[in-house]
Amino acid sequence: MRFRPCIDIHDGKVKQIVGGSLDDTGLQKKVRENYVSEASAAYYAMLYKALGLKGGHIILLNKKDTAEYEADIEQAKRALAQYRGGFQIGGGITCGNAESMLDMGASHVIVTSYVFKDGMVHYDNLKNLVYMIGKKHLVIDLSCRKRGEDYYVVTDRWQRFTDVKLSKDVIAMFSEYCDEFLVHAADVEGKASGIESDVVSVLGGMEGISVTYAGGISSYDDISEIARLGGNKVDFTVGSALDIFGGTLSLNDIAKKYC
Repeated sequence: MRFRPCIDIHDGKVKQIVGGSLDDTGLQKKVRENYVSEASAAYYAMLYKALGLKGGHIILLNKKDTAEYEADIEQAKRALAQYRGGFQIGGGITCGNAESMLDMGASHVIVTSYVFKDGMVHYDNLKNLVYMIGKKHLVIDLSCRKRGEDYYVVTDRWQRFTDVKLSKDVIAMFSEYCDEFLVHAADVEGKASGIESDVVSVLGGMEGISVTYAGGISSYDDISEIARLGGNKVDFTVGSALDIFGGTLSLNDIAKKYC
């Protein structure tokens, strides 16, 4: 069980936001921001590198093919230049830009919407990515939200439900195509209100592949609960609750214990 650092970038700035507040419809006036950093993504990359943290995630939160997304890319480039091989990168990844992300210094690309497009699984896109960059460089994002009694994979910055239900069988099936999984519990993402225990339990049932949980971590007890439910196999990331993002949990303490 390891701590995975994160750098979330929105409108060209490092931020911690409430994940469920992202909206492309234009009906929602403003993304709910927990923390907007005055420091660059490169600063955080250097910080994580100094602490010996590996396998972190850079997430580009703006919609692809917008000026804001290009601003996110510029921040990401600087971070990857500071810590080549130290980060995976996700947000708007397709066959058209996956190789360039790796060339910029990412160890893996993280893919969601390109595979789970229009609510369905597009296996051609997934297989083309694997052919292009290799399974060893691919992370599948199975971020999910609750509908009824179950959790379903969501795409388009966690706004759109797919028909893919999170389960051990689904994770096992997709493990044939990727090196790791990243799973945000999107209903609690950015809220520091506690973890989604049912999601962690599903992830803890997996063997032989790395899985990282994100969402809702607010205390050291939450981290201990992830260890218990996940059988010490599920990695985790902390965002808004970290002291470097305005929270109370010590990055240094977590890094020392879970590096």
